[in-house]
Amino acid sequence: MLFQEITEIFAQDGPIAQAIPGYRPRLAQQELAQAIEQALQERGTLVAEAGTGTGKTWAYLVPAFMGGGKALVSTGTRTLQDQLFRRDVPRLRAALGLPITVALLKGRGNYVCHYHMGRLAGDERALKSRAEVGQLRRIQVFALESRTGDRSDLADVPEDADIWNRVTSTRENCLGQDCPHVKDCFVLKARRQAQDADLVVVNHALFMADLALREEGITDLLPEVDLVVFDEAHQLPDIATRFLGNSVSSHQLLDLARAVEVAGLAHARESTNWSEAGKRIEHAARTLRLAAAPIEKMPGHKATFHAVPNPHEFDQALESLIECLDKSAKLLGVVSEKHPDLAAVFKSCQELRARLFQWSQPDREGRNALAPAPTVVSESAVLAGGTDAPQPLPMAADVSADNTDADPLAEAAVRWVEQGTHYMRLHSAPLSVARIFSRYRKRDQAWVLTSATLSVHGDFCHFIRQLGLWDATTMRWESPFDYASQGVLYVPKGLPLPNDRRFNEAFVDTLMPLVRAAAGGVLVLCTTLRSVDHIADLLSERFDHLGIDRLLLRQGESSRRVLLERFRNGSNAVLVGSASFWEGIDVPGDALTLVAIDKLPFAPPDDPVLEARLNLCRSQGGNPFMEYQLPEAAIALKQGAGRLIRSEQDWGVLVVGDTRIVDKPYGKLLWRGLPPFARTREPEQALAFIKSRQSDLLHV
Repeated sequence: MLFQEITEIFAQDGPIAQAIPGYRPRLAQQELAQAIEQALQERGTLVAEAGTGTGKTWAYLVPAFMGGGKALVSTGTRTLQDQLFRRDVPRLRAALGLPITVALLKGRGNYVCHYHMGRLAGDERALKSRAEVGQLRRIQVFALESRTGDRSDLADVPEDADIWNRVTSTRENCLGQDCPHVKDCFVLKARRQAQDADLVVVNHALFMADLALREEGITDLLPEVDLVVFDEAHQLPDIATRFLGNSVSSHQLLDLARAVEVAGLAHARESTNWSEAGKRIEHAARTLRLAAAPIEKMPGHKATFHAVPNPHEFDQALESLIECLDKSAKLLGVVSEKHPDLAAVFKSCQELRARLFQWSQPDREGRNALAPAPTVVSESAVLAGGTDAPQPLPMAADVSADNTDADPLAEAAVRWVEQGTHYMRLHSAPLSVARIFSRYRKRDQAWVLTSATLSVHGDFCHFIRQLGLWDATTMRWESPFDYASQGVLYVPKGLPLPNDRRFNEAFVDTLMPLVRAAAGGVLVLCTTLRSVDHIADLLSERFDHLGIDRLLLRQGESSRRVLLERFRNGSNAVLVGSASFWEGIDVPGDALTLVAIDKLPFAPPDDPVLEARLNLCRSQGGNPFMEYQLPEAAIALKQGAGRLIRSEQDWGVLVVGDTRIVDKPYGKLLWRGLPPFARTREPEQALAFIKSRQSDLLHV
């Protein structure tokens, strides 16, 4: 495809303009599409930051459609994935008149499993309420009528309903070709369609799951393609860290205990006392949870492996649990061929045992049973032509590494325990995903990574370093919006610093005149869940005292989807949210005219992965604040600010309550990365802007 064709497609009289009412050509959109086409021709890597309103979606879909090969698009969330598949792709395909076949592919947990649905229907004790009885009936009807089995197509059962965990499969409990319903399997159908399609739409979680499986030698999840596009690519480092790590929860262990008892009694009753076998696993899991109880009093209810307060007791409980799973696996292995249920439980038992043992290595003395110990060879031995006895290398605290290569992060990982009132989880995560992620791209494959927030004031180094994309071409396009006239950035004077106990009250008092003046919706973005509750409570008190009748919503009282629906429909609602509300929210028009950010979004210090990364950076002579914390905060702040202006007609005020953005030397790096709003520190100017824009609307 020639660049001239792209120019014609995006032209004022081109096929898109003729098919889509209200379409307007944008030079940045056309240039982005041409840059993607160039990357496709050269089989290179392009990192492209394009501001809100550029039209990124069609800019990458046009080259994907016209390139003649097979393409895969990965989005940040399942919601965006559905939007792309159901709305954006069909509209562009119709506009261009191309016979492109498209497939939607999600993780197996999104598809109804006929086998597990049937098992649940045959076990009345497994249904926890009358509501679940009704939900199961609706799912059964849906499975008969649906062509895809995709749970997002069944609106009658909430996506976050617990029953979905019992009518879908996991990699561990899937029966594969032994399943009696293999011919009807929705997962296999979706994968076959993906293999045959010209364009496959996935999400980052599935892409990273595929990457993790390929590390284990399993390559049958995603099809081979010529072009991979990562939309909302700023999310990739965090998602990769999560999927390339490992976790085991107390819930998984208790589920295994029940499954061992149920499958054993049903299909191999005479082999052993299966009730006793299940109880042994349950007892060992609860003992480990009890040993982890002191962690609940630690910051963030988390402790790294070397910071567990009672290490001897904890290690002993973990070892006993692993031994218990060993014994259970041996019992199950003898009878696993008798029935698919027994085979699935055997597989789950082996998998959980392997994860727990992997988590336990190396031990507290640095010995690693999973890999040959790295050796230090003495100079005298080299000169003599022999070697001394191997000596174990010293290990960094809370960090394990099989080898250190040129990059100290290459193999390093951090392990931690998370303890709550009703759960315990063991986690491990790599400190760097750069080596694994970057080697995943094949030589004959083009990669495009795009988002509105990839650089820090035009510098892509932080993002590129995280993913190891050293040979990437980087390009940047500003948003076409007129931010200077559409919005105002207001940083109030005189607010206490965020660590001051008076901060939340002062912040809310500063907001109230703007909230009262703004006829549209208000989004308050907080950096912690604790702040969400405190600020929402303060707003509620002020509303009651002043007689303000506005819908006040807070994160946690309903699902994110329900909260956003109520917010959009409320016209002048106030929504207080934390991390998950900083991005992926598109509320154009007067439904959102005021966005307030309480504090600069520096990651919490109780995050074990962050802490380990900062410690390692410091040990290498680096500056962790400038090299890691500040770039991360800058990108997150841009995401939060990006909620305000979503179209050429939008307007509003962005309030940042953290005065460090102005008062501290590093603050300049943060506010320079924000859209070029008009700026003020005076409340009168912010109020005047709101009133003038609302007055203009009244006279339209």
